[in-house]
Amino acid sequence: MTTSVLLVGDTHLRHWDQAHPELRRAVASADLAMHAGDWVHLDTVRGFQAEARSSFVVHGNSDPPDLRQALPYRAVFEVEEIRLGLIHPAWGREEFPPEQLLRDFPSDEFEKLDVICYGHLHEMVDENLEGIRFVNAGQGYPSFLVPGTLAWLRIVGSEMTVEFEEFAPAD
Repeated sequence: MTTSVLLVGDTHLRHWDQAHPELRRAVASADLAMHAGDWVHLDTVRGFQAEARSSFVVHGNSDPPDLRQALPYRAVFEVEEIRLGLIHPAWGREEFPPEQLLRDFPSDEFEKLDVICYGHLHEMVDENLEGIRFVNAGQGYPSFLVPGTLAWLRIVGSEMTVEFEEFAPAD
């Protein structure tokens, strides 16, 4: 059986009802929905979690202090036989090589990860580096030059495919 895992991040919304309808449909249809931070408001988190069947969420660098206290910086979990990490690096700048995310998942604290899903860059990434797959879903809202995007991780046992989806064209 295939487990459909949705990855979205960087929604930058004050209220979940402002989320694009296609994004909301994707969250509701996924077996598991992950959000890689930069929500902006707790109402968005609550709406996302209410709409999702199951979810993992983290805070981002643009989130206010109350959200940072309510949500973890990172999450580690397993889906079937795949071990995933989820993060929105607080130290990130414009661009960074994905392998820098490894310092947020030290091997003495966490077992080896198969995949690190992350936010912050607002661009889609699917790279294999140092035996780990790094996935960034892009930007969870359409803006002037950038479409709204998300990523589907389809997991069967120890196998995973990644498909990117544009759910809203650039404004």
